[in-house]
Amino acid sequence: MTLQERAAAFVALGKRIAQMSDAAFDELAISVENNNNWFTSDQVRFALQGLSAMLEEEKVNAWLGRYEPKEVGIPKRVGVLMAGNIPAVGFHDLMMVLVSGHIAHVKLSSSDQVLIKWLVNELVDIAPSLGERVVFEEMLKAKDAYIATGSDNSARYFDYYFGKYPSIIRKNRTSVAVLDGRETEKDFQELAKDIFQYFGLGCRNVSKVFLPNKELLQAFLKAIEGYSFTCSHHKYLNNYEYNKSIYLVNCDRHLDNGFLLCKESEELVSPIAVLYFEEYANTKELEQKLVGQQEKIQCIVSKEAWYPSSVAFGQAQRPEIDDFADHVDTFSFLQGL
Repeated sequence: MTLQERAAAFVALGKRIAQMSDAAFDELAISVENNNNWFTSDQVRFALQGLSAMLEEEKVNAWLGRYEPKEVGIPKRVGVLMAGNIPAVGFHDLMMVLVSGHIAHVKLSSSDQVLIKWLVNELVDIAPSLGERVVFEEMLKAKDAYIATGSDNSARYFDYYFGKYPSIIRKNRTSVAVLDGRETEKDFQELAKDIFQYFGLGCRNVSKVFLPNKELLQAFLKAIEGYSFTCSHHKYLNNYEYNKSIYLVNCDRHLDNGFLLCKESEELVSPIAVLYFEEYANTKELEQKLVGQQEKIQCIVSKEAWYPSSVAFGQAQRPEIDDFADHVDTFSFLQGL
């Protein structure tokens, strides 16, 4: 297959996802949730809708048009260690390996065993020759290159074993929001999407807000009351109640609207059901702080994307095909092997 043919297969996959029948989706969603209770039907649907939108023909062609058309001579064996924090989070890496012409040796996360395999089966049904380019393995030894996603701790392990090979090794990241006081009720409701989608488990989920004054939190918490249904999920509720009890026992000051805890902290990564906040005096001070923490931040959201290099509220979990994790161009890396 040529580069364009491989890309076209993914476009066709996007169309197939969009055309799924309700019965087919329900069957898939049940299997996915049985594997991981965090991956509810709504979360799976959102993830698949995002993939379908990302794989629209115009978007894929525009993305590929930025690179020099290049066919690999001898395909490299690329080990892909996938995370499993949100549904099909490793799909983008898989796509990059296959479109670039290499062979993907995939180690799935135990938390996402079903959806990735379903996507691969659908892709191979569209383009059977790609079936030889995807290998699922438990041990990824002696590959030509590696793409590994995990925590800060696992990244040290990955670096020890894979550092001598061409590799992309990703650590913990999170996302933040910047408020400036102009936000409306609608803006806060859009921001809530960035906080609660996937129950806050993704690196593109907002775990902290920077604001000019704490009074904004009251308006924010009132505006997002419609998300109280989040606590109907037993795992989220368990985390909410656990963190609340810890704060109460320790007499930690916090705000509580019944399903989200807001706590002042200089840290970036908050526990599930907790949103950290921090005041800033001026934008220059804020910029210096965020630049100093840029290695830990996946994306920044703000009202209508006013803050430099940010995305608009509600769009954090709607990445485009060129929104590479950790801002490292995976496709360029693979083309250079």
